[in-house]
Amino acid sequence: MTKEKSFSGLQRCGHCANAAPMEIVGYCPQLQDHGGRDDPPFTEGYIYEVLLCPACKGVVFRRYYWCDAYDESDTVDFEVLYPIIDKSPEGLPPTIAKAHEAAQRVRSIDPNAYGVLAGRVLELVCLDRKADGNFLGNKLASLAAKGEIPDKLVDVANGLKDLRNVGAHAALGELTEAELPILDQLTRAILEYVYSAPFLAQKAEETLRKLREKKRRD
Repeated sequence: MTKEKSFSGLQRCGHCANAAPMEIVGYCPQLQDHGGRDDPPFTEGYIYEVLLCPACKGVVFRRYYWCDAYDESDTVDFEVLYPIIDKSPEGLPPTIAKAHEAAQRVRSIDPNAYGVLAGRVLELVCLDRKADGNFLGNKLASLAAKGEIPDKLVDVANGLKDLRNVGAHAALGELTEAELPILDQLTRAILEYVYSAPFLAQKAEETLRKLREKKRRD
């Protein structure tokens, strides 16, 4: 008799970034019984699941806390243990956040496509910050001149541009998985400097302002 398959809800794969229901191919409850005598008995603990991505066949390992005192209205929070999905930098404009997510989706599928899309993210940053110049190198120098990025980060951005060109033009060779970490780091360095640092600084200022107002009211 064939065992009926069970599936998760919508789950994003940390390998290929595809989001879809996944088959639950492994299930391991780690539950303990508590209570007795003077206390009502209950069972609680973590339940571990192994999921199979339908797109890349990669394995996702997650867990959730369960207690038999829960009712059907209680929501279950899943924690992905493997692979860990890198979150996009905070504070990104919607267009750039969408482009960065698109690049992440092809990261493990085609390094060359990832290089091209990572370069597109850089182009969008230049467009958003109103950089001058016809070519990407000129635009990066323009951002540095305006104080949008430090001079040292121009070299970083040019490195990303060069890798983008390799991914886009077959005559220059091809990118491999070995180059993916440096592409990630270069892209993040630029996004975090231009957007995340000011965003987090503003959040900190707002938190401090609220604390000062609360202190005055008290």
